[in-house]
Amino acid sequence: MHVIRRRAAILGGLALSTFALSTFALSVLAAVSAGAAELRVVSSGGFAAAYRALAPRFEGRTGLTLVSSWGPSMGSTANAVPQRLARHEPIDVVIMVGSALDDLVRQGQVVPDSRQDLARSLIGAAVRRGAPRPDIGTADGLRSALLAAKSVVYSDSASGVYIQSELFARLGIADRMAGKARMIPAEPVGEVVARGEADLGFQQISELKPVPGIDLLGPIPDAVQQATVFSAGIVASSPNRSAARALIDYLASEDAATAVRESGLEPLGR
Repeated sequence: MHVIRRRAAILGGLALSTFALSTFALSVLAAVSAGAAELRVVSSGGFAAAYRALAPRFEGRTGLTLVSSWGPSMGSTANAVPQRLARHEPIDVVIMVGSALDDLVRQGQVVPDSRQDLARSLIGAAVRRGAPRPDIGTADGLRSALLAAKSVVYSDSASGVYIQSELFARLGIADRMAGKARMIPAEPVGEVVARGEADLGFQQISELKPVPGIDLLGPIPDAVQQATVFSAGIVASSPNRSAARALIDYLASEDAATAVRESGLEPLGR
């Protein structure tokens, strides 16, 4: 009887929803029929702010419970998505850098036809709150800001790999940055900058925006920018594929687009 009442409540809520006939609603019906009660989700930091805003809405509209945790899309730190999957953590959905997700699809760890692009992200720069704000609006300005900074930090995910392996070389300053630039593992770059441990920090704008104690300078110039796509997929070992599909459909829906945009990302969903 409890299950019947729960299903009736969910169906009633969907009937009142503005997207009751969408792919998301159909996915929820399948998830409810399958009897899923909770979903385990791991999201990388780039999509975390949008996910935190959307998760309660999804739970309220479906009756499903999201058990959420966080970790970088790549790397060897304990919470990185590939490391979690390697030790067989029970995970239903991963939200991460699209290229890293593609690697997991090729390895058979993510269901191929479950892959869905959610948002596009740009790399931004930040300084400690109240510190001088260098002009990084051009490649020359960014080069000057980097050379003037005593210390520079960047993430251990896609944006940081690009900065370390490509950006400095493109700006012609790789040798001069070697002694004062470093990658930050398993911690938001903005927090390091806020503590005064670095003059200049780089990460996805969506990861810098929520951090108190910093001033966001904006995106790095288009001429040297590298956009990152965040995508979601269903882990191959998940026993809750219908419910997992419902979550991914919601995150990619028009209903979710405003929250995605407000987090500093460009929605790429349906």
